[in-house]
Amino acid sequence: MAVTKKDVEKIAELSMLEFSDSELEQYTLEMNKILSYVEKLNELDTENVEPLSHPIENSNVFREDKLKNSVSTEEALKNAPDRTSEHFKVPKVISQKKQIGKFP
Repeated sequence: MAVTKKDVEKIAELSMLEFSDSELEQYTLEMNKILSYVEKLNELDTENVEPLSHPIENSNVFREDKLKNSVSTEEALKNAPDRTSEHFKVPKVISQKKQIGKFP
């Protein structure tokens, strides 16, 4: 399967990119090289090859979970400029009125 200049123009349009004629020619050649390489890979016999989830063997690198004390509510709120007994108070950022289908 080969890519034509028209195909590259369509891909550029969908990607909202603009290319000169020479760039379109270059990308057409490069995409065809990629596709020919993929076709070559498809010729390989992979019948007895196990699928991999990752190309390199690895093991869990996470540390053990250890239970430790958390910051108390009072400690977390002690420097808050405005607060209740349990929460930060912040200015309202969302209006109550919904405007469906209207954009600024």
